[in-house]
Amino acid sequence: MFGKKMVVDLIDRSAENDRDRRNFMKAAGLSGLAVAGTAAVVGATAGSASAHGDSGAPSDAAVLNFALNLEYLEGQFYSFAVNGRGIPESMTDGRGKRGGVTGGHAVPFKSRVVRRYAQEIAGDELAHVTFLRTALGSAKVAQPQIDLQSSFTAAAMAAGLITKGQTFDPFANEDNFLLGAFIFEDVGVTAYKGAAPLISNKTYLEAAAGILSVEAYHAGIVRSALFERGLQSAARKISDARDSLDGRSDDDQGLYYRGRANLVPTDSNGITYSRSAGQVLNIAYLNPAKVTKGGFFPAGVNGAINSSDDNA
Repeated sequence: MFGKKMVVDLIDRSAENDRDRRNFMKAAGLSGLAVAGTAAVVGATAGSASAHGDSGAPSDAAVLNFALNLEYLEGQFYSFAVNGRGIPESMTDGRGKRGGVTGGHAVPFKSRVVRRYAQEIAGDELAHVTFLRTALGSAKVAQPQIDLQSSFTAAAMAAGLITKGQTFDPFANEDNFLLGAFIFEDVGVTAYKGAAPLISNKTYLEAAAGILSVEAYHAGIVRSALFERGLQSAARKISDARDSLDGRSDDDQGLYYRGRANLVPTDSNGITYSRSAGQVLNIAYLNPAKVTKGGFFPAGVNGAINSSDDNA
């Protein structure tokens, strides 16, 4: 779609300095164009920087590492669903304690369409992990411990999809897979939108916006597939459960809103709402209180941004 010269020109215009330019060329696989032999440099700068800038806001590296934790979770979920195994171990090292994955197995897809949805999303999420790790360089965090088993049961019970004593396996069938994906996808979109104002570097902001748009495509695919399968009621219960975790405002939306189909959740201005990092972690930790671990991340996430908000 774009020629190499155009890509280089775009990077040149958006990058704030030569280091940004070299690093993002490498992340995009373009290092040979003009910067052959140059190593990723964000790690050299972000790794030595404090977690918060002069204004007290999180540093760009802290925000990107927070996003990387979420991408690890999504990457593992979709990789197991499609391939029956997680992402390569070589892509999980970094700063902080590296953890393994509990649960996960291949989904017995029966619909070719849903299988193709899953395959494409799995490829995108793996690419996001690769890109963020490359962009962060030596400052990248390791994959934290991830629970793809009991966490889904706890989430499904909180949503009222199952009762005490039952379990919910998102890999058991296509409907469960789509409902499991629904838990993540809307959260990912609101997380990236909420993080956007915290990113000061234009190059990193552009990259985050690119990932946000992809996550929005994913969310649209999942919401549409759930709607077609008549799973509006189950999706509404998940939406309500997310709302109960992330604060008092009623922002989260199911597949029906005010009596109409609602495949694109927006406010009255047609704009997607935002979640703070703390609110995102309330959902990921499955806890409305201020905590540093739980749910999908039993030992917490790695990096400077690791605590949920106190919405209890």
